[in-house]
Amino acid sequence: MKRREMLGMVAGGMAGALAAPHVASAQDKATVTWRCASSFPKSVEILYGNAPVMSEILSRLTDGAFKLQVFAAGELVPPLAVLDSVSTNAVEVGHTALYYFFGKDPALAFGTHIPFGLNSRQQNAWLSREGTAKEIDRILAKYNLVGFVGGNTGAQMGGFYRKEINSVEDLQGLKIRISGLGGRILSNMGAIVQQVAAADIYPSLEKGTLDAAEFNAPHDDQKMGLHKVAPHYYFPGFWDGSNVQHFIVNADEWAKLPPHFQEAFRVAAFVANYDSLQKYDIANAAALGRIVAEGAIIKQFPQDVLAAAFKVAHEIYEEISAENEDFAILYKDMQEFQQQVARWHRISELAYDSTVARLL
Repeated sequence: MKRREMLGMVAGGMAGALAAPHVASAQDKATVTWRCASSFPKSVEILYGNAPVMSEILSRLTDGAFKLQVFAAGELVPPLAVLDSVSTNAVEVGHTALYYFFGKDPALAFGTHIPFGLNSRQQNAWLSREGTAKEIDRILAKYNLVGFVGGNTGAQMGGFYRKEINSVEDLQGLKIRISGLGGRILSNMGAIVQQVAAADIYPSLEKGTLDAAEFNAPHDDQKMGLHKVAPHYYFPGFWDGSNVQHFIVNADEWAKLPPHFQEAFRVAAFVANYDSLQKYDIANAAALGRIVAEGAIIKQFPQDVLAAAFKVAHEIYEEISAENEDFAILYKDMQEFQQQVARWHRISELAYDSTVARLL
């Protein structure tokens, strides 16, 4: 079965499951064309590709009456200007990761992932809970936005290192390219965190101006060739155990949509979310073998590093919670859900996966 046929079947099934949105007919006079500014370049084709998939499904559900014109990072607005551009209605839709805007509002990070937070399946479940969804919606409404989960990379890797990391002491003075809360954690542990554009990572590692860098997971990482200059490829990427992308819509424009267009948008975003995660699962599994064959040395972070990072992360969350009520609400809610779902997954998903892994 071709991917296009599969997406059509998924879209059709989801349309039925979500109250069967009206499909536009020749009698429908309303037509809508929106622009969608992505924070992602076309070179990361699965991550960026969530938006074209969304556009395709939306058009098919409305018989072409609702069109989404997708622009890659920088084509319409800079990658980190997406939220503000949608908020002010300079563009109708943004395709982004909410944790990029942690500096504007720390609570937005929960829409994507926080270090040592939920895995991909758990994050999707948590964000779909009525209470959590309402809280995220309330925060986005402060910026005149409506948000929809529309993609997920799955768990990411811990990056490439020029030298081995054998203990917490090896992080002292380590010059690493990483952003967000993960960078804040490593900085508190003694690393020197640097912001380096993707195109500059390879030469910086090659020259030694960087000792390490994280990007994504094998499928995207292999293309950058970082393993050729920093061969130690560490896991887990505890700062990105999941990575959710959102479609954010200007609230005023959203309110103008007829109900059947709103429902079609919801369904199309849902399909894009499903589509991206299964694509990454397929692509990363294949790419891991290739990247090892090309010289990457797969290693797990030492337990003392993970334990220390876990402690530092939760100290940071307590500090932020004391200053930001929205962050505190979502942090408490996520912790309660994580503890609850972990009890179940220890004897279901985790037990099954570890059993099969031992027997393979």
